[in-house]
Amino acid sequence: MRQPSLTARRVAAVSVSLVLAAGAAACGPEDNDAKSSGGDSTPHKGGTLTVLNSNPQQDFDPARLYTSGGGNVPSLVFRTLTTRNRENGAAGAKVVPDLATDTGRPNKDATEWTYTLKKGLKYEDGTAITSADIKYGIERSFAPELSGGAPYLRDWLVGAADYQGPYKDKKGLAAIETPDERTLVFHLNKPEGEFPYLATQTQFTPVPKAKDTGTKYEEHPVSSGPYKVVTNQNDGEHLVLERNTYWSTSTDAERKAYPDRIDVKSGLDSSVINQRLSSSQGADAAAVTTDTNLGPAELAKVTGDKELASRVGTGHFGYTNYIAFNPTVKPFDNVKVRQAISYAVDRSSVVNAAGGSALAESATTYLPNQKSFGYEPYDLFPAGATGNAAKAKELLKQAGHPNGLTVTLTHSNSKDFETSPEIATAVQDALKKAGITVKLQGLEENDYSDTIHSVKTEPGFFLAHWGADWPSGGPFLAPIFDGRQIVKDGANFNTGLLNDKSVNDEIDAINKLTDLDAAAKRWGALDKKIGERALTVPLFHPVYKRLYGKDIKNVVISDWTGVLDISQVAVK
Repeated sequence: MRQPSLTARRVAAVSVSLVLAAGAAACGPEDNDAKSSGGDSTPHKGGTLTVLNSNPQQDFDPARLYTSGGGNVPSLVFRTLTTRNRENGAAGAKVVPDLATDTGRPNKDATEWTYTLKKGLKYEDGTAITSADIKYGIERSFAPELSGGAPYLRDWLVGAADYQGPYKDKKGLAAIETPDERTLVFHLNKPEGEFPYLATQTQFTPVPKAKDTGTKYEEHPVSSGPYKVVTNQNDGEHLVLERNTYWSTSTDAERKAYPDRIDVKSGLDSSVINQRLSSSQGADAAAVTTDTNLGPAELAKVTGDKELASRVGTGHFGYTNYIAFNPTVKPFDNVKVRQAISYAVDRSSVVNAAGGSALAESATTYLPNQKSFGYEPYDLFPAGATGNAAKAKELLKQAGHPNGLTVTLTHSNSKDFETSPEIATAVQDALKKAGITVKLQGLEENDYSDTIHSVKTEPGFFLAHWGADWPSGGPFLAPIFDGRQIVKDGANFNTGLLNDKSVNDEIDAINKLTDLDAAAKRWGALDKKIGERALTVPLFHPVYKRLYGKDIKNVVISDWTGVLDISQVAVK
């Protein structure tokens, strides 16, 4: 894997996008208002919040975490220069100050960003947080033994491509200046108008050099947030957090920190988690999950129970499931064949295979249908709800296949309702109506991932998905369609192998913009322009439905993460 490459680091992002495994952006406040089984619904401080998860919170070190917006459990302990806005819906897709006084001050061409820390910031031991601590925290994330985080900074910072971290290189990164205890200046290789989004990643967490214990730091990282770690068992399988008494609401407008204690229990089966949340007995009445969705059968049961239905949070993380084409493989080198398949797809059957309309929304655009991404509605190859077989046959005839053709569709054998056999079979059935015989090639997850992410082995026709590192069109379109991000000797995500100068130039031009609303509009226009190439067939955006305990109050689900934000939750 070529470390300096932007695409080379996307392996982590593909697995339900950055440990979010959790879902998506909120449908809106009407779905996410605090609810309780009765009595006072006003959130109060105190009590213990229980978190029931399938996946352990491994590598609980800010250098090693790959999160969006600082993560969920991590952001209770790790504060960063900026963070996500902790509000419902679209308002939650905005970046706001955290440790810094603002979201950053760029120079004229956005190649330099300056931050000033708030006054009065303290660690859990009462010592002051300084700019040098944030610089050191970033530098240690370059150490090979602490890899795993989102390494945009290796690409973006001047002179950082070959840096090996402070344990090997004591000089540090000259690209990060700390002229005084409250100021940081970042020098970039190229304009990056979205630097404030990156500054939400946990790599921007302050780490006091004197307390750094290297690979053992995850056992007791020094807290800059409202909670500190008192227990970390089995590499994040059981985490217990208690209040950091030196954290102050006067320096943190985002985290509510209502509970006194947070008990994170992981390694649980998803059905067990949903059963416990449904029953809400004992401590489970004050429990949530940040990574377990309701499946189709469970959702049907919940929908029929008014009380349970009132305890379901709904969200849509910025995420797209789609068909990918490799145009170097016949017959997909012919754009008319790709267009024919685009017309033939039956999105209704695909949505049903994904669990139904409550769990999936049909897609005709590559960008998710949220404002922050720059979503511009378009349907370039209108298939209707059930596919347009007649139009597909017409295009096949033009492509030299009047009697149809036979192709192979590669998919994963994982039961994820995304790239799995159910979705593949729905595509197979639809294309048959257009005279296209589809043979299915199912691969085990690791083989599937290795196969589709290698230029040497990428098939011509396969199922894929993508999620954003932050709510913008940039981390959606650039890795998939920027020709300079094609990786020939490592993990490649530009599945269509598109290398078009006009597309590359527009990506560069948008990256220069520090007006993120203006940038969003141009990402949407670029999405449509690329869509005309028929290199992908967008299928659906997942919808996430999650139960929470009957005593949970102040439920907030934003368009940034789609996960119930436990920094806002109250249990009393």
